[in-house]
Amino acid sequence: MHMRRMGAVLSFAAMAAGLAACGGGETYASVADKVADGGTVVVGTKWDQPSLGLKKGAEPEGFDVDVAKAVLKEMNGGKDVAIEWKESKSDNREPFLANGTVDIIFATYSITESRKSKVTFGGPYVIAHQDVMVRKDDTSINTPQDLVGKKICKAAGSNSYKRITDPPPDGELDLDATTVDAASYSECIQKLGGNNLDAVTTDDLILAGFAKQAGGNFKVLGQGFTDEKYGIGLKKGDTKTCEAVNKAVQSLWQKGTMKQLLEKWFGGIEGLKVSTEAPTAEGCS
Repeated sequence: MHMRRMGAVLSFAAMAAGLAACGGGETYASVADKVADGGTVVVGTKWDQPSLGLKKGAEPEGFDVDVAKAVLKEMNGGKDVAIEWKESKSDNREPFLANGTVDIIFATYSITESRKSKVTFGGPYVIAHQDVMVRKDDTSINTPQDLVGKKICKAAGSNSYKRITDPPPDGELDLDATTVDAASYSECIQKLGGNNLDAVTTDDLILAGFAKQAGGNFKVLGQGFTDEKYGIGLKKGDTKTCEAVNKAVQSLWQKGTMKQLLEKWFGGIEGLKVSTEAPTAEGCS
């Protein structure tokens, strides 16, 4: 009995250690507790995705950045929360949450069954759709099915390419396309512009941001073929914060804040069909 009690104490201590305030000695059992105590919340976002999370000055900017600020503020009763921003690429999101490098992640983080085993997800706060982007002058690719025999980008840590090349349940279209490795989606865009691949396929919001930044050099097909539920990543087991962020997201949709932010960052982009209704929250686990 004594050993079991000690094991439980150690387990709780390990979880709390992952939510330590950066540069300080305070520890918290949940991100919600840190917010309530006025602590600085370490938020992971992308730093290389235009209109979503792009580092241009002292802080990143974009839709995910604004959503992070709004959700934390809503959780804090309408008061701003001190935030430290941390770049979180697709391949380090799970490790960053597990080891406490970040407290919470807003980074085009699609909720999937395989990820649920490692991460507790709040949300989704918006639903994107996987689509395809090509060079503007390319007339050979007009639908996702036209990617047969084409070179598509395989960004590290992302499973978007599988939706093209693999059959269900992990994939979608099961097409014979060639993958070209890249460290990130920003590198994918560079390779597309340099004719090193034929298409980039991932969430339409990601593609729309890059298309907007490129000033007309690329086009999005506007033929989304999946639902990508953008979740709020939390350390596995932090259900208290999950429930709090779900309540905040629902409130932001009811107030019209989410629609305003979507219009701010993605309004008027050709080929993009932006969500206009609040998605149904997933269960916290």
